[in-house]
Amino acid sequence: MMKKNTTTTLIGCLLCLHSTFVIANDLITPPTDIKPYAAKRQAVDKLLTNALIAFQAPTHSSQAGFTVQTPNNLDIVTSQLLQAYELEPYRTDLLISAANAQIYKGDVNRAIALFTQAQAVAPDDIDILSYLAVWQNFKGNNAESIKQMAKLASLNPGRQADIEHIINTVDHVIAIPLKTMPFKTYSGNTAIICLGYASHSDGTMSDILIQRLKLTLALANQAPKAVIIVTGGVPNNHNTESKLMANWLIKHGISPHRIIEDNYARSTVESALYVSYTLARHKIDHATIVNSANYARHSQTLFDIASWQTGPRGILFDSVSVEEKPLSILTVPSNKELISIYRDALRVYGLRSYRSYPLDQR
Repeated sequence: MMKKNTTTTLIGCLLCLHSTFVIANDLITPPTDIKPYAAKRQAVDKLLTNALIAFQAPTHSSQAGFTVQTPNNLDIVTSQLLQAYELEPYRTDLLISAANAQIYKGDVNRAIALFTQAQAVAPDDIDILSYLAVWQNFKGNNAESIKQMAKLASLNPGRQADIEHIINTVDHVIAIPLKTMPFKTYSGNTAIICLGYASHSDGTMSDILIQRLKLTLALANQAPKAVIIVTGGVPNNHNTESKLMANWLIKHGISPHRIIEDNYARSTVESALYVSYTLARHKIDHATIVNSANYARHSQTLFDIASWQTGPRGILFDSVSVEEKPLSILTVPSNKELISIYRDALRVYGLRSYRSYPLDQR
């Protein structure tokens, strides 16, 4: 009897193990027909490639050091990203990228709607909270901005403090009057930063850039010990903007030993990031930024934030402007200018606008 019971029990255990193996095996074995899954992946990859092609289309225009896509391109980018999201509804990165495409277009309301849609999926995502805090503040929706900031503070107090610092920096810079010459001279380690501007296809400089260089030259002669930084790395006819700028200054009497070239930056965002390390290395106390009047507040904000992150902490920036337009009509920044300031301030801080490979850009 004991033998029979033992045999029965053993058979039962083997059957149980077999059943368990089948269940477990079912869990780890892919379905026989994987065509629908492969097709979905291929469709998403194709949509993202289309978005990248639209983003990189040649219908770009350079505006004082940062590149802006045409609205039609940005609508295509958004459309392709949202179609991809319909196929992969867990991909909040697609919604964030689509929202930022609308920021570039200037449609902040639609961007907020897309960020909010992403937040419904990931309510504790600190990047989404950061974006919503900033853009609700931009729109004057104070209650909504405060709500996002409070949630951010509960999850990540450091990020909340950083976002508050960015908003305060923008408020501070846009309150400073535009000027064509510094209000006073500065002692200590000083620098003059001249922002580049796209050169012509034959490699010659634009009139706008030459006007910036003339102002830089005047400042350099007034402050003979100041370091001069020229920034702009977009090449044309084998020369970058900064190389052309350095050559012009040397031709007009500035010692090459005073000039530092940034030959890599392709935008004001990159200029701020790269130059901030130069400022830190030379322990600069004060830097004057030379730019066109309609971009002066933009560049000063970005340099402020970049140096706040890399040091030296407490560096004082001011801006002097070339008057492409009369300063009197630029007293109050336009919505377009403010959008570009907030957008690029977040990029300098480290929040990537596009985060859906292969469309991936800071």
